[in-house]
Amino acid sequence: MALTLPGNSGHTLTTTDNGEDFMFSHVMVGADDIDVAKKFYDATFGAIGAAPGVIDQHGRIVYQHNGGIYIVTKPINGEPASGANGGTIGFAMSPAQADAWWQAGKDNGGTAVEDPPGPREGSPYYLAYLRDPSGNKLCALHVLG
Repeated sequence: MALTLPGNSGHTLTTTDNGEDFMFSHVMVGADDIDVAKKFYDATFGAIGAAPGVIDQHGRIVYQHNGGIYIVTKPINGEPASGANGGTIGFAMSPAQADAWWQAGKDNGGTAVEDPPGPREGSPYYLAYLRDPSGNKLCALHVLG
């Protein structure tokens, strides 16, 4: 799959089935309440076919799906968790998965942000946005066409 990033950057992200072209090894976000976070992420990731998260020996929730690793943890510095101002974590999925993911998130403590799921005028993307219960901004993205 090839995805040309928006704007004038000219950057293209290319991925293969064996994951050789992925840039990231994992994504980790903070949460103050691990139980609330697990309910939200089990529902949203479950809506796209992922297994429930596993709590590791450090109390972190670990999800593994389609070659990706997503971890939720209490901040190790003891400060409150907060969403990155201006940051968004994106997940690749089909439009039907994006709709199910968005609804599952809203039903399990997430907050809908921006427009409802759907194609965006003037862009080749089908998008859905949520904030998790800790305020992290998440995006479901599908390249149309």
